[in-house]
Amino acid sequence: MVAAIIGGTGIHNLENVNLVKETVNTPYGEVTVDRNEDLIFLNRHAPDYSIPPHKINYRANIKALQTLGVKRVCITYATGSLNPDFKLGVPVILNDFIDFTSGREHTFIDSLAGDGGFIEMSQPFCPVMSQALADAAKELALEVRRGGVYGAVNGPRFETPAEIRAYRLHGVDVTGMTLVPEIPLALEAGMSCGAFAFSINWAAGMSTNIEFVKDAVEETKQEMLKAMIAALGNTKDEQCTPAIIL
Repeated sequence: MVAAIIGGTGIHNLENVNLVKETVNTPYGEVTVDRNEDLIFLNRHAPDYSIPPHKINYRANIKALQTLGVKRVCITYATGSLNPDFKLGVPVILNDFIDFTSGREHTFIDSLAGDGGFIEMSQPFCPVMSQALADAAKELALEVRRGGVYGAVNGPRFETPAEIRAYRLHGVDVTGMTLVPEIPLALEAGMSCGAFAFSINWAAGMSTNIEFVKDAVEETKQEMLKAMIAALGNTKDEQCTPAIIL
């Protein structure tokens, strides 16, 4: 059973893992992944990190993983923190999100024929995968925060202070530009997802200027990757319940 990791800003590849490149043809375009028999790594920004968040071909990426038989996926998101309790540099195991994006190709569903067309979103992040991430982090002595709400925005610009104040009123803890439509598409494709958000800056208005955290960032990223690989290795497809399409 092959599983996958999706990375992006700051996590461009898997070091010390024997992988080969493979190009997958999908109805939405070609996608290049790194893989072996058990694990696939996909950089959502392309292998050369050239595609900005609002130009990513999310449908092609997720369809490629589905074509390769992926049912479980661990995902990382670089974010800005807008909750003072969510410290920079401490990964968050996400449990929900709010979609503030617009104009993106956000679904595979283009008719109500067959199995229907309404994806059930009561539990966007798989509890089995989330627990596996928490257990792996504990084994690695990696400090994480369990539970957080991601506010998805279009980018590529950062948010204004007024927008951040509004998002805080909605209960958002971290913001980023890539979770939507990635997670909804993965759920439509029958995948179970666990996700780390890794805040590298305070959101606009939380500090005088936006500055990116530097202390121990690389070490933390590598520990996050180890935790994701362990979580995928310690779970099985049949332990997870895919989202329901009504």
